[in-house]
Amino acid sequence: FRQTLIDKGNSRPYINNLIDELKRIFRWGVSQQLIPVQIHQSLATVPGLRKNRTEAREPDPVKPVPDAVVEATLPQLPEVVADMVMLQRLTGARPGEVCLIRPCDVDTSGEVWLYRPESHKNEHHGTDRIICIGPKAQDVLRPYLLREKTAYCFSPVDSEKRRRAVAHANRKTPLAYGNRPGTNRRCKPKTRPSDRYDVDSYRRAIHRAVDKINRQREKQDDTQRLERWAPNRLRHTAGTEIRKTYGLEAAQVALGHTRADVTQIYAEKNLTLAVEVARNCG
Repeated sequence: FRQTLIDKGNSRPYINNLIDELKRIFRWGVSQQLIPVQIHQSLATVPGLRKNRTEAREPDPVKPVPDAVVEATLPQLPEVVADMVMLQRLTGARPGEVCLIRPCDVDTSGEVWLYRPESHKNEHHGTDRIICIGPKAQDVLRPYLLREKTAYCFSPVDSEKRRRAVAHANRKTPLAYGNRPGTNRRCKPKTRPSDRYDVDSYRRAIHRAVDKINRQREKQDDTQRLERWAPNRLRHTAGTEIRKTYGLEAAQVALGHTRADVTQIYAEKNLTLAVEVARNCG
């Protein structure tokens, strides 16, 4: 099975993750007394692929996306997705954390807002995740907080409504002719907009915008193509900028990188530093 994954060109970390997931599945099967314990014990002895000691390819490192590339992409993005990009760039949040933001998760009582995601990457370690939202990011987020407290701020439903409103505003056919607004919609469409963006739909929206820009440039005989980029690279961009300006510790706390042996006193110090970083650059 693993050799098949290697032959298909999958990367070493991806293959190791799949094997680890397979081990967890069989461990669950043993806990439910569905399979003999010997099967899981045998799987547990399979080591992970080590760097430079396997035929599996190494993935390219994730690099920051240049701000010039982001700025070129923004005009072709739906307004909601463009605001997600700007918010993530200013805060250094993970893509999933941006998708999950709700008004009830944001404490707006202070000069710097504090966002506590309902779910985050390291919650199983018992750690809290607090994202500091500075003045610039507040200007982006503020209009989206005017909704139900438990409703997600960034919704494809809102994005679709805005797209239709723009299309209606640009309509050239008089209203007395052709289809009237809302009359040509299917009663039971195969797909409906979700109540929130997820990481995949967020990434696909960015990729579609970049592809559209490149098609336009090809028509104009412009050979300079815009690179496809994913939203997780915005986090690297923000981290690189914060580290360069404020140092390694500031980047660590702003991005939410923690260790198990960090004391509560150090955590309080980190939050103070993260608030200061957000006040100045977020």
